[in-house]
Amino acid sequence: MKMSRRGFLAATGATGAALTMTSCGQEAKPAQAGELLRSKAKLPPPFQTRLPIPPTKKPLRSDAKADYYQVVQRKASLEILPGLKTEIMGYDGLLPGPTFDVRSGRTTIVEQINQLDVSTVVHLHGGHTPAPSDGWPLDLIMPANGDHQTTSGHHMMGDGDMAMGKRTYTYPNTQRAATLWYHDHTMDYTAPQVYRGLFGLHIIRDDEEDNLPLPKGDRELPLVIADRAFNEDGSFRYPALPTGPGVESAYMEGVIADVTLVNGAPWPIHEVDAVRYRFRILNAANARRYELAFDNGPAKFVQIGSDGGLLDKPIEHPTLVIAPAERFDVIVDFAQYQPGDEVTLVNKLDGNANVMRFKIARKAADDTHIPEKLSSYAVTPRPSGAVRREWRFRRGNAGDHRGWTINGKAFDPKVMQAQVPLGQYEIWTFVTDVHHPVHVHLAPFQVLSRGGRSKLSDYDHGWKDTVDIRPAEVVEVLVRFSAHKGKYLIHCHNLEHEDMAMMAGFETV
Repeated sequence: MKMSRRGFLAATGATGAALTMTSCGQEAKPAQAGELLRSKAKLPPPFQTRLPIPPTKKPLRSDAKADYYQVVQRKASLEILPGLKTEIMGYDGLLPGPTFDVRSGRTTIVEQINQLDVSTVVHLHGGHTPAPSDGWPLDLIMPANGDHQTTSGHHMMGDGDMAMGKRTYTYPNTQRAATLWYHDHTMDYTAPQVYRGLFGLHIIRDDEEDNLPLPKGDRELPLVIADRAFNEDGSFRYPALPTGPGVESAYMEGVIADVTLVNGAPWPIHEVDAVRYRFRILNAANARRYELAFDNGPAKFVQIGSDGGLLDKPIEHPTLVIAPAERFDVIVDFAQYQPGDEVTLVNKLDGNANVMRFKIARKAADDTHIPEKLSSYAVTPRPSGAVRREWRFRRGNAGDHRGWTINGKAFDPKVMQAQVPLGQYEIWTFVTDVHHPVHVHLAPFQVLSRGGRSKLSDYDHGWKDTVDIRPAEVVEVLVRFSAHKGKYLIHCHNLEHEDMAMMAGFETV
């Protein structure tokens, strides 16, 4: 019998009830959490557009310790669908924004200038970042033109640091090589503003990674995957409420759209040599999950890195399940294909729906290989006597709150749900009602158990900052905040859930 979500939530309204159902969650396949939003525009056939590569951002200047950048947040009119123009909100007017390619331990300083007509906040997702630069959702950059008409009204409460027209963010990059990303984090409006284009990659490199015999240059590709819907005139279609934040009630579980963009292009095609490639895959969708697979031949994913950098050893996956905000660093070997062959990347969670296609162009020399040992990273044993905290992610049912909650509370920027001392290991337990990808700011974590079992999912290995949690499931993680005192967030990265208050503040002390 299929239970309605309302009935399911009633059945699992208490933590104990959810805990008793974890075995069901452990066995369940990941699924979509959201409602399909169909385009009204005429959509092109797939594989007509070449895969674009976001440009690498160049610094304005550099000194002995830091590189200095300037990014302009502005509208731009782009031809995403053939023959139609789409107005985006983009970093430097790009979709995705420019890629920052930086070195571990070398500071990146970015002046963000807001030339939009809405307030913005920038969050470096996965960054080990001082609190003033982390992107607290009320640390707003107000529009330079003074037009505040669509800004969250919460800034009037004095809970954030408001800047007029521009703000400078400092990223120390004191962390391992990893694929991070930056995106808007404005309170109540993150979902529509990311949907309209405010996201991009931030790649950190270090000597350990450089010394590995992995594909480089043109054979290292970013694949930023997202879904969007379009109106007849080519504009983005999004079910925002006509006044105030949030989405139409039918889309409260999340917005799932019918056009797949990779690096901003619909169902693109890319020519490759018959050699190994390194793909840095980011799921930048608001709510859609992907189970990526190849439709033809022997190609598999060999995972070499997770959200927080290299694994200790490679893991082979026939398919790759990736939730919103997760990153997977993988090697794919096209050597067993012949010139002229084509292989399509599909999403098995949506009936093998197209994502993009690779065309084998030629045979070529390849001096790369995947070493058995990738990194000095080692699993941290579960510490005895560690402080434990529980975070319950559920539909709101208190008073007139119609959104989503953590520990039964809608997000209140004045309330810190935890005071966390720096330097100590803690075990955090995440408990869900329906699917929630849980993200922790400031520090990565290790997954300890899922559904009461210490045997991890194939996708839980390495350092992570976002973990996908299935319905009625319990996941334990080990976290330690090593530096930077201040206010940070834990939240669901289904962006519709986040905008409807599924965030909690905590303070490192």
